[in-house]
Amino acid sequence: MKLLRKIKNYRYFKLLSNIYLIIFIIFLFWILFFDSNSILVNLKLQKEINQLIERKIELKVCKREVIHEERKWRNLYNWIHRRIMGKIISISNQKGGVGKTTTSVSLAASLGVLEKKVLLIDADPQGNASSGIGISSNEINLSTYDVLLKKCEPKDAIIKTNSPNLDLIPANIDLVAIEIELIDMNERELIFSKVFKNISNNYDFLIIDCPPSLGLITLNALTASNSVIIPIQCEYYALEGLGKLLNTIKGVQSVHNQDLEIEGVLLTMYDSRLRLSNQVKDDVKKHFGGMVFNTIIPRNVSLGEAPSYGESIIVYNATSKGSKSYIKFAQEIINLNQIG
Repeated sequence: MKLLRKIKNYRYFKLLSNIYLIIFIIFLFWILFFDSNSILVNLKLQKEINQLIERKIELKVCKREVIHEERKWRNLYNWIHRRIMGKIISISNQKGGVGKTTTSVSLAASLGVLEKKVLLIDADPQGNASSGIGISSNEINLSTYDVLLKKCEPKDAIIKTNSPNLDLIPANIDLVAIEIELIDMNERELIFSKVFKNISNNYDFLIIDCPPSLGLITLNALTASNSVIIPIQCEYYALEGLGKLLNTIKGVQSVHNQDLEIEGVLLTMYDSRLRLSNQVKDDVKKHFGGMVFNTIIPRNVSLGEAPSYGESIIVYNATSKGSKSYIKFAQEIINLNQIG
């Protein structure tokens, strides 16, 4: 009996072992099957991901090429445009006392001496660019104010100056009211563009002396311009408020004039003997890098005296450091714009 019981137990144990073995083998095959499927799925996904990455890289390359081509054609268009029509440059900084008007008058006169036809547009109600070149308010019959309100044609307001190749559209205190006059006009930001486009082909350069503010006049000037020069004096608070001007330029670029460029940053009133001047120069070059012009305008007595005689620095004292610096600056502008 005991032997039969042992045999029976052994058979039961063997059967149970075989069942467990079969279950284990099935489980093993199940794992292997599904794992192989998951591996295949992973490989397929990885292949698709790699293809997407390659496609993305190709799109980035294409986008870069498109941007490069767009810039190349835009530069070519601007170059041809400047050959046919004069380049319009605004001199702007909402901070007063940075040499903005001095730069406008002196650059315009220097370009004229270098045999470029130049129109200086006084867009500052103070009229300092006009008086600084010898045109008093009593001599002004038609001004920028009349041109903007279309009371006259731009050519009728142009005055010949005593500087070679330099014409002027003067301004006076009447220009203060222009923002009120334009407030209800449609496309009031485009008034400058519409008015001066008809005469730009008569000149190599049109220089706009902007007021020390970021109002409607400055906005109009920037919208009409190909580029803007930002004068910065080498003194304390030199960079104060510059962020607002740069934001205004970005706003004009995005909304009204996508071709507007920053021609560069011009350092003025530089005194190499002063530690502060050297520090400001280094700070400006650190912040703006290649945007800073190579030419630096020194602090010079003749530059301060010339406007009181109603003469540009070129006419007043052609041998002064100030005159030589602005001639050098004008040549730099010509070289940058490749105008022969």
